[in-house]
Amino acid sequence: MGDKDQESEVEEADEEAKVDKAPPTVVPGDEDTTSGRRHRKWLVAVIVAVVVVVVAGLAAWRVVEDRRHGSALESCNRAAKSLQERTSSAKMARYREASGVKADEVKDAKTVTNMSSSVKAADGLKPSLIQCNASMSTGGLNTAVSKAKKLDSDYAALAKSAKAVLASRDAKTLDDAKAALNTKKDEASKLLGDSDGKVVDNATRDGLQRAIDQAGQVKGDEAKVYQEAAGSLQAAIDRVNASLQAKSQADQQAAAQAAQAQAAQQQAQRQGSAQRRQASSGNGRRGSTQSRRPASRPSGNRGGGGGGSSQAPATPSAPQGGGSNWRDRLNRPDTSMHGCNSDGLCVIG
Repeated sequence: MGDKDQESEVEEADEEAKVDKAPPTVVPGDEDTTSGRRHRKWLVAVIVAVVVVVVAGLAAWRVVEDRRHGSALESCNRAAKSLQERTSSAKMARYREASGVKADEVKDAKTVTNMSSSVKAADGLKPSLIQCNASMSTGGLNTAVSKAKKLDSDYAALAKSAKAVLASRDAKTLDDAKAALNTKKDEASKLLGDSDGKVVDNATRDGLQRAIDQAGQVKGDEAKVYQEAAGSLQAAIDRVNASLQAKSQADQQAAAQAAQAQAAQQQAQRQGSAQRRQASSGNGRRGSTQSRRPASRPSGNRGGGGGGSSQAPATPSAPQGGGSNWRDRLNRPDTSMHGCNSDGLCVIG
């Protein structure tokens, strides 16, 4: 019994060994499950890869877009700043000053024409406001940049035109100032010669001479210097003219006083002559009346026996008072009309 048991055990052990050495049996259902698992893993990997690529692409696009947006924002800020500088209050005032200059105020009228065209191109000196906000899109920022650059270019041309206009105006102002000073010097020189001995205060003529000498030394390219010299000359001219006028008034007053004195003297002489004529006329009438009286006869001739003696005609006696010829006084017209007519004949008796 023991031997059989041992043999059985040996056989069982051999069978178990065979079983262990035999290849594994493949079950069809287990193979499909493994293949599906592998397929799912590959699909997941692909999906993950795609997601990673998409996310990476989006991230890269976002980075690029942020850079583009930042660059556009920076460009917009620069353009807006440049335009702001060209349209500052001081420069706008200069543009308006130049736009108000007329063609007859400049040396070259073409500069005024160019200025007018530049003003129209710059929207009539009314600059637009350029906004550059971070909230704006990249396209909006780029549009603002383009607009700012165009306006900046227009105002750059406007600044150039304004500079040309003002320079031409200053050149004409300088030429006019020089010409005015030369004219004033000629006027002052003529007045200096004409006023010799005709002023109340000769120091005014000395001051005019100094002003003429100083005006002849003026140089430079600033119209203000020539204008100031002309002003000094005019002031000196005014002082000389005032002195001339004072002298003229003084001479007129002296002449008027002399004329009044002469008229008074002539009036006194006429009154004296009239009085003398009146006195002479009265004396002449008295003398004529006495000469016409009949001579008294001698009393011895009255009633005498002899013939009466003839009486000689009485000779008119010479008028009294002056001893002048009485016939001349009788023939002289008597304006006092004391017994005489306008022809100078006097009625006697």
